[in-house]
Amino acid sequence: MAHLSLAAQPQFFRGSSLQSKALGLGLRHTVRPLLGLWAHLPFDVFPPNVIEHAARLLPVHEGTMWRPVEIDLTTSEWLQAKGVEDITGGNERAILYFHGGAFLTCGLNTHRRLVSRISYAAKQPVLNVGYRQMPYEPINESIADGVAGFRWLLGQGYAPENITIAGDSAGGYLAFSVARAVIDHGLGRPSGVVALSPLLDFDPAGKKAHRNAHRCQTFPLHAVAKLADVSLRMDTRRGVTTPRTDPVNMPLGDLPPALIHVGSREVLMADAELMANRLVSAGVPCDLQVWEKQVHVFQAAASWVPEARAAIEEIGAFVRGLAERDATATAPTMVSTPPTRSARGARASVV
Repeated sequence: MAHLSLAAQPQFFRGSSLQSKALGLGLRHTVRPLLGLWAHLPFDVFPPNVIEHAARLLPVHEGTMWRPVEIDLTTSEWLQAKGVEDITGGNERAILYFHGGAFLTCGLNTHRRLVSRISYAAKQPVLNVGYRQMPYEPINESIADGVAGFRWLLGQGYAPENITIAGDSAGGYLAFSVARAVIDHGLGRPSGVVALSPLLDFDPAGKKAHRNAHRCQTFPLHAVAKLADVSLRMDTRRGVTTPRTDPVNMPLGDLPPALIHVGSREVLMADAELMANRLVSAGVPCDLQVWEKQVHVFQAAASWVPEARAAIEEIGAFVRGLAERDATATAPTMVSTPPTRSARGARASVV
């Protein structure tokens, strides 16, 4: 499969600055070979989450406020960027966010800067979920923690249709999975889903056949396959007998509008294209934005990569647009014509 024929054509954002090229080169010669070594080990190795502890020293977006929130078995974080009000200040909308890290690493500290910038761009507070991860808990428990986070927001007074669910990488998997779970639990339909460089399919077949199979600057293909094997072994050890359904294989017709970001050379573009195709085919509006030569979750480098700042502005515009879409949908009208399908789901523009 050289290229998946999409029901919705992607927006292509051209431009690769010197900063983004330097970032890609650095990842290609550091993270990628380390992940390649890990993937070839004949046994599972899970080093301590050193990066999460070191990230405590990283600065956040100026004026950001955050506080820990205990939710069931996890410690999460309630975050408001500068000038952003919560529901007590009259802001009725919020974001539920899931950090990336392959379900194995990273956490609230590593992603606080990214989350604070998204909060600022979207003008909404964020519940940054510190979900349980492998090798201590299987992915099903990560999803359960996400649902608990959604329930917490409901308990704070946020209506389900005013909550956007977002995440990057493995967090993108959780964003779609939690959206599916909260609908199935009868908790309501979220406002939208935002997924940045999402892992959405543990089956490596589509990625192996994709043109980006060996072009990714962050992940060698066999590292993605190793992660799939690790997740299955974790399920077996914890007695999980029900097969987990990846987001690309879930019922999609009742999901809210979605925004998917991916770099043009990422191995995970196979997942992004497949998900966008299935969403739009199911009648769900989906914007797939492809960013030229950008690395995995390049948005996290917004402090020095201009394309990352532009991408976060796109995220903010999409999230704010969900509120405008909802307001238009509920506004009274004198015209009794049937509604038409959103243009965002079938857009074919190129930027």
